Parts: sequence; structure tokens; C-alpha cells
Amino acid sequence: MTRCRGTIARRVLVVGVTLGAVACGAASGHTADRQVERGDAARGKSAIRAHGGGSCHQIPGVPGGDGLVGPPIDHWAGRRIIAGEVPNDPERPITWLTVPQSIEPGTAMPNMGVSDGEARDVAACLYTLR
Repeated sequence: MTRCRGTIARRVLVVGVTLGAVACGAASGHTADRQVERGDAARGKSAIRAHGGGSCHQIPGVPGGDGLVGPPIDHWAGRRIIAGEVPNDPERPITWLTVPQSIEPGTAMPNMGVSDGEARDVAACLYTLR
């Protein structure tokens, strides 16, 4: 009987911790996994390198991602706001990467000639940064 109570207590603890983590994520506005439709994180890492994203930003896991011009791109998946003013949802980074001036006129972020497909891949890669 004591062993049974211990097992039940452990299960209740695990469920409680899990629900607490889910509730905290929901309360903070963060989602556990943001999926970018038709985006591929591995191709995104290559696109970041090809378009020189690491020359301006520190980007964990991207070789050469050690730039100091723009802000560091770490913990992207946990950010609620991007570009200083828009919600971090799976479609906003695509717009930001293809036409940043449409989100923030006058931004220092240049139009890098990133295609919609490449932007989807980059966004998928960014959402792996926790």
C-alpha cells in the first residue's frame, strides 16, 4: 500500500508540473512549438549564411553568426515581440525578412533579397532557438 501511494504521489507531481509548465507558457504568450508552413530549419540555416545574416547578428548554431551590428538572435522561439513592435507569430518573420521596411520604415535592417521560400526556411530555423 505504501508503494502504491508513492507511485500515485509521483504521478500527481508529474501531472502538476506538466500542467504548470503549460499554463506558464500560455500565460506568457509563448507557444511550445511554432510551425512555419513549408519551412525547413536546415535549409534556413544555409539561407542565413548565404544572405549574410551572421555578419550583422549573433546567431547561435550558425557558423559565422557573430555579427555585432544588429541585435543577437537568440531565444527567438521565446520572444513575444520582434522588430521591436510586432507579435512573434510564424508569418511576421517572413515579412520582416523579405521587406523589413514594411514593418518598420527607416529600419537599419536592409532588404537582403530573401525570397518568400527562403524566409520561411529562416523563420523555421529561428524557431528552433530556445
